Amino acid sequence: MIRIVFMGTPAFATDSLAALCAWQEGEVVAVFSQPDRPQGRGRKLTPTPVKAYALEKGLPVYQPVKIKEASSVELLRSLRPDLIVVTAFGQILSQEILDIPPLGCINVHASLLPKYRGASPIQYAIMKGEKESGVTIMKMDKGMDTGDILAQETVPIGEEMSGGELSAALKEAGAKLLIPTLEALVKGTAVPRPQEHAAATYAGLLTREMEKLDWSKKAAELRDLIRAFDPEPGAYTLLPNGKKLKVFAGRIAEKTEALCGTITAVGKKEFQVACGDGVALALTVVQPEGKKPMPAAVFLNGHSLEVGQQLL
Repeated sequence: MIRIVFMGTPAFATDSLAALCAWQEGEVVAVFSQPDRPQGRGRKLTPTPVKAYALEKGLPVYQPVKIKEASSVELLRSLRPDLIVVTAFGQILSQEILDIPPLGCINVHASLLPKYRGASPIQYAIMKGEKESGVTIMKMDKGMDTGDILAQETVPIGEEMSGGELSAALKEAGAKLLIPTLEALVKGTAVPRPQEHAAATYAGLLTREMEKLDWSKKAAELRDLIRAFDPEPGAYTLLPNGKKLKVFAGRIAEKTEALCGTITAVGKKEFQVACGDGVALALTVVQPEGKKPMPAAVFLNGHSLEVGQQLL
């Protein structure tokens, strides 16, 4: 029986853990996840999705603030893992940790490496207008997503696919690819393939500044940003009264000569805003401050917007 330590934090990682728990040749001896953090309006301390799933399965869970600390390294050694599997853990492993398991440390990454190394590959793939993404299972080294590739699976990105929808598709694809890859690794039939480092691109942490819609940009670029940030963290604009309005869906509308950021049309189900390339973007799902996301039709029933007004 192969002793496995799993490291993961968000919901994206739970399918990989579930696949490992169901694998007859393996035994998950421990799960490592990020520390619990306050969530929601009440700022209640909330377990990570991986921790919650692991506890349901009766697995021991550890949540070190820093996985590189000597106490964490010694704990990992004491668990005697044959293999460490990492999916969106959120901390970088030291070489000392990478050297512990005889079969190495394996990572499930949500992109077709070497494209979009880093923390936000799902959002970046959509923001950049990619037509496809995928998952990569690689053997980890000390670099940031630079290890040799063991397996990849391509996932198409639909024109209206949101970040949440792509995440769900990649989550499932990664879990399905994981076990056959591990079986090949155990049998010695896996053929690691070095990445083409010169072709690498990076997807860094998302920032607050990236969430604000810049109406001087092209309509297609803004549409892709909106769907990339759906459902989290949500793109936003400011209404003429200065209040924040999150935007979760939009479509390319007609050409316009209006200044960027100007409301060019107000209908029953949407309103249109001029973008920097002379094309309007129709906003169809929005969220005013203090409310839940809603169709623009519902928003317009309670809010008066007029052609010629400026979004900030």
